[in-house]
Amino acid sequence: MDPPSQEIQQQWQEKLVGKKIVDSPSDHPEHFCKEDLPQGPQSHRVIPPGSMVTKDFRPSRMNVHVDNDGKCTHINFG
Repeated sequence: MDPPSQEIQQQWQEKLVGKKIVDSPSDHPEHFCKEDLPQGPQSHRVIPPGSMVTKDFRPSRMNVHVDNDGKCTHINFG
């Protein structure tokens, strides 16, 4: 599967960076629920500091990098 367009990647960057990734829906504007991340072929994974991750390359998979507080620092695809 091909990676998302640059425009879509930028949209996700703007939606997520600086927000805390939480398990359930929240009314806090600084939170983003895991349920709302891409599912299926355009999947995602949340990567805390020091986590081990597989090296398989999936162009459509969004990697959400978070700090120790669960706040998104950056995203990339692959």
